[in-house]
Amino acid sequence: MSTEKTRIAVLVSGGGTNLQAILDAVDSGVITHGEVKVVISSRADAYALERAKKHGVDGKVVSRKNCQSQQAFETGIIDILDAYKIDLIVLAGFMSILSADFTKKYENRILNVHPSLIPSFCGKGFYGLKVHEAALSYGVKVTGATVHFVNEIPDGGEIILQKAVYIEPDDTPETLQKRVMQEAEWKILPEAVEIVSERLMKEKEN
Repeated sequence: MSTEKTRIAVLVSGGGTNLQAILDAVDSGVITHGEVKVVISSRADAYALERAKKHGVDGKVVSRKNCQSQQAFETGIIDILDAYKIDLIVLAGFMSILSADFTKKYENRILNVHPSLIPSFCGKGFYGLKVHEAALSYGVKVTGATVHFVNEIPDGGEIILQKAVYIEPDDTPETLQKRVMQEAEWKILPEAVEIVSERLMKEKEN
């Protein structure tokens, strides 16, 4: 008996390179147990929405700045998740912190990729280039990326996959960011999406 694939929503705020890695992984067969049903952006001008459109995936906008409160913002997202019957949420460069109420509602159903080897250079205030600046200023020789479940603590959920990336002597935050994306994020995020999609699909069958 075939069960419908795990229904995925990807939450974005910017360019959507991690979204692209997921869409490409669906096309190439790396992800076989899940399908992206909707892309939700916190910004109307996010290029990630163009990527979704090119791929034939619905794109929706819930603007944080147009919402009067965190609760209104999250209610807008939940309404879309419910409408699409979403099983799994993937944060791909999503720049808004989600409340404890939200993360509890979707316990073990929200994935995030963080551009360091957690527990290094993670938690409140560590995002984007700031992570790579911190790694370089600290002088570590190895960094990488981590995919983890999202809970009420920033970067505090259970780790699913990690991949190491060596730091080069002449690295800048920008070159390091690019290499961590290419060598780690874009590889382990789709792999983790497949692992969790398969698990959720089996749960549906039982």
